Amino acid sequence: MAQEAALSKFKAEVQSSQEHHFSLLQRETEKLRTDIDKMRSELRYEIDKVTAGQRLDLNLERGRIRDELANQSAETSTLTNKLDREIHTLKTHLETAKYDVIKYCIGTIVSVTAVGLGLLRIFL
Repeated sequence: MAQEAALSKFKAEVQSSQEHHFSLLQRETEKLRTDIDKMRSELRYEIDKVTAGQRLDLNLERGRIRDELANQSAETSTLTNKLDREIHTLKTHLETAKYDVIKYCIGTIVSVTAVGLGLLRIFL
């Protein structure tokens, strides 16, 4: 009987020790869960912050590129208009020079013909 009492007492102590150890493990597990949840929320916050920063940088870069493209387009239009004016001016000068050459050629032909007819009349 003393042995059964001692065995019973030992079982009670082992069970008490196991319950105490189990409760310690549960508290430690709960603490680790709260730490993991806290780290997870901090990580989410940091990821959201970095993502928002990248999105902002991307939108700013997109706006800068859009402005630069608009400036280049305006500059291209200005240069195209300037080239068109220069080409028109050169065509006008070319036409004027062509008409002057034709006018002087006709004048020269008429003068040579008049001199030739004059000489023909003198010799005949």
